[in-house]
Amino acid sequence: MKPTLLILAAGMGSRYGGLKQLDEVGQAGEAIMDFSIYDAIKAGFGKVVFVIRRDFEQEFKEKIGSRWEGKIAVEYAFQGSDTYVPRVAGQVERTKPWGTGHAILVAKDVVNEPFVAINADDFYGYAGFEKMSKFLSTACEPTNYAMVGYVLKNTLSENGAVSRGVCSMDEFNFLRTVTECTGIEQSEDGITYKKGEETALLDANSLVSMNIWGFHPHIFEVLQTGFNNFVSANAANPKAEFYISSFANDLINGNKATFEVLPNDEKWYGVTYREDKEMVQAAFSEMTSKGIYPIGLWR
Repeated sequence: MKPTLLILAAGMGSRYGGLKQLDEVGQAGEAIMDFSIYDAIKAGFGKVVFVIRRDFEQEFKEKIGSRWEGKIAVEYAFQGSDTYVPRVAGQVERTKPWGTGHAILVAKDVVNEPFVAINADDFYGYAGFEKMSKFLSTACEPTNYAMVGYVLKNTLSENGAVSRGVCSMDEFNFLRTVTECTGIEQSEDGITYKKGEETALLDANSLVSMNIWGFHPHIFEVLQTGFNNFVSANAANPKAEFYISSFANDLINGNKATFEVLPNDEKWYGVTYREDKEMVQAAFSEMTSKGIYPIGLWR
């Protein structure tokens, strides 16, 4: 059974100022996720599932989904503020989804095979999908998962600070913790992040999570339980988010799962800020001119 590519594309894009998931960066109007789908097909994935919101369903299907029908099996899952969300006392109205962990959870009825979950607006490179495809096909178990780790210095934006999950591993390259660090940027002293009211240095060669996680479908059962507990504890907080990285830490700390870290030294590209778009377009143009990608990936 071929693994599935799960693309998390329901985000609001508040810092970017629009639906960056659909923004065109390739020479034939490709969005970043089109490059991920192309790489995933090449790496042996057999289905793509898009997690989107109902309010842009038609636009998304016209601009992205229809391109890939006939090239790979295509399905959709919809993330709303009440999708698979338990009703608990004191729950307040929300205007935004519940985060990456919830985004993965809403696909539980359409994903029945090992899968990789990725962000729609991050470019991961072919090697990440190749490594993950091999893991999902040969080593993925109900309690043994994986994450592709990227080198921190290859994941920065020139246009502002970013947040990254900095990883620590044991001697066998299994994940110990993912520590969410905010305000990460290049400075004269090196790569720094916000530590309370001050800044601290990070190792430029640290591996970080870019939200490319490999799971056995058993994760949905565990994820629903964890999410139910999270909602109960955060029902009155309209901004609380159920991050997959935090949930991974909980599983590791509770000895309920292991995560193999698959190192990848390819450069990440993304559009955290609108000013990032020009640089990303130039990068894809160069990769196309070198023959890494064709013009019109779905043709």
